[in-house]
Amino acid sequence: MTTTIHHSEDARAQSGAMNDTTDPDPEVPERTRPPRRYAAKYKADILAEYDTLSKADKGALLRREGLYSSLITEWRKQRDRGALAASAGRPAKDPRDGELSKLRKRNQRLETELEKARKVIEVQGKLSALLEQFATDSAEDETGETR
Repeated sequence: MTTTIHHSEDARAQSGAMNDTTDPDPEVPERTRPPRRYAAKYKADILAEYDTLSKADKGALLRREGLYSSLITEWRKQRDRGALAASAGRPAKDPRDGELSKLRKRNQRLETELEKARKVIEVQGKLSALLEQFATDSAEDETGETR
């Protein structure tokens, strides 16, 4: 069997290969993830390490960390402006604040349960008084006396 140009084009089309007449899709796909963000400590550590390395080792560091030299330049500017120290992140939370919040919630829950228990006791007291009244009324009716 001899293969002609026509047969090879059909085979390419069936295999899903693009032919030269197809234009690429002009729509730009959405970003799959947001840009990376770096912690101030990470930036400071990378800058300190970068400054101590030789030129070849600097490139290896950038490749290893997946960084660009423009990031290093920008981080240096931030460091020089003092932005790295200022953007160290949120201050650490006091562990007592979390415990205090938990205790307040627990106290509120217990007060709600106590209020429910008081209402139940009040209803039980009224029910007991009513049943006692019915019991005395029925005892008087059995003796033949009327109210």
